[in-house]
Amino acid sequence: MLPREELLKGVENRDSIARVIDLAEQAIKTWEVVLTDFLSPPELAEMQRVFSRLTDVHLLAWGGYPQAERQRVAIARSELPLDQSQVSLVLLEIAGNFLFDPATHRDFLGAMLGTGIVREKTGDIIVLGERGAQAIVIPELAEFLTMNLQQVRSVPVKTQHIDFSELKVREPKKKELTTVEASLRLDAIASAGFGMSRSKMVDLIDTGDVRVNWKEVTQASSQVKSGDLIAIRGKGRLEVGEIAVTKKERYRVQLTRYM
Repeated sequence: MLPREELLKGVENRDSIARVIDLAEQAIKTWEVVLTDFLSPPELAEMQRVFSRLTDVHLLAWGGYPQAERQRVAIARSELPLDQSQVSLVLLEIAGNFLFDPATHRDFLGAMLGTGIVREKTGDIIVLGERGAQAIVIPELAEFLTMNLQQVRSVPVKTQHIDFSELKVREPKKKELTTVEASLRLDAIASAGFGMSRSKMVDLIDTGDVRVNWKEVTQASSQVKSGDLIAIRGKGRLEVGEIAVTKKERYRVQLTRYM
């Protein structure tokens, strides 16, 4: 048995991680590869921290493409090999004419959830503008959604299972930059990286729109460190690279922005 209470100590996403621990125990007992539902980035980050201490099992997360935010996790005894093909996923095309009634990610997700499914069963949704969207789901839902997902906003749609070779995901644009700051405060580093004013960044932090390593941070004075990932809803992500101290005792920070 795994040391459940010790593993759950201080965990934020307690229910999600507890379910993963249950599955890990099942994997140990049955010698089978066991799959989770889709986990969000904060859940994935926390799960990887929790399970990094264990030697009995190992994990493989996969969401259908390298940059996928929501991913399922395969869990197996450490003696068993794991690869991406063991993480069962299905790609659905949700096709319609959205030229006169454009739909957002939220619209497509809302229509899917409106059929009665739960969020944990769906992965990333890739919006394709006026042509509709693609959605990654667990295989057990594919037939149900092809029959029941027939409208998004006011637009009739045809939902069908397609091959992953038809996945239309663009590589994220990447921009390298360097900033020199008096401190490593979150508002200072993030405003430089995202190219916005310090006061605007403080507003975003105050309203809970900023996450560091997928955890919501509401203190503008929080200190960042090398390796941190800063994300802002709708504005992409910022990775903090090497930090050096200048002769004038300021901080030279390498940043990578993903858009």
